[in-house]
Amino acid sequence: MAPGWMLQPLPAPGGAQLLALERAPVLAPLRYRVIAIPGSGCAGMGTFAPRYFAGLQHAQLLVLHKPGVDPWARTPAADCPPDFVQRDALSAWRAAAQQALTAWLAQQPALPTWLLGISEGAELLADLAPQLPHLAGLVLIGASGLDPQEAGALQAARLGQQAAWQALARAQAGEAPDHTVVQGRSLRYWRDLWQWRLAQPLRDGPWPLLQVWGGADALVPEAAYQRFAARTRQRSAPYCALRLAGADHGLQGPAPGQDGLPQVWALLEQAARTQGQIDCP
Repeated sequence: MAPGWMLQPLPAPGGAQLLALERAPVLAPLRYRVIAIPGSGCAGMGTFAPRYFAGLQHAQLLVLHKPGVDPWARTPAADCPPDFVQRDALSAWRAAAQQALTAWLAQQPALPTWLLGISEGAELLADLAPQLPHLAGLVLIGASGLDPQEAGALQAARLGQQAAWQALARAQAGEAPDHTVVQGRSLRYWRDLWQWRLAQPLRDGPWPLLQVWGGADALVPEAAYQRFAARTRQRSAPYCALRLAGADHGLQGPAPGQDGLPQVWALLEQAARTQGQIDCP
């Protein structure tokens, strides 16, 4: 494990454990905390977390993986084992994250905290935010902010896969049991996704919101990002939208070494010096 990082097993429902990664600040003084919720699939962030989060130098970090994810696993999403596919559902993930966070925060000092959702991890932000008494704001990376069913429909239209998306809609509304696997996910997963509400809680929430995406994102269409941004115009709390031209879903640019993440981390580092105020580009 990289210096400064440690494995942090945390309690989850049913006596299970959620495996998190924790890191102390790289540089003193400790100014703030970032709790990161990674995206979909069964691979962990352990092999690249030190490089990914390197720019958060004055932050304490907690990377809260999905239940059943080994932080050092590098399994492609299409190859996740059957037991993971059956456990994977937004409602189960939320319950595990809520219990794990409650246990971890009980042992931590008060600190301004940013809650960060990476791709699918952003689906949990509105539900986890009320647990953080010193919440500085929410950060969405590669996440549209829309309800996932709406974002999925826009992506299906972009790819010309409306018929497949409509077939999935019929399957999740049908009578087949939850454990039935359709398009690589269980119907339990798809039923959760179809009912999940994110856009309105994010729009109406009292927390500052920073949303960052790549202009060449292949997994979330530009139309989804723009639709959510339009809905936040009447938001009472601050909203900052940062579009990185040419960057992909992970904010990586087309040229070797072209990485948009340091720009995001610089905004949080600066906010820590200015009472939490994001200097929106």
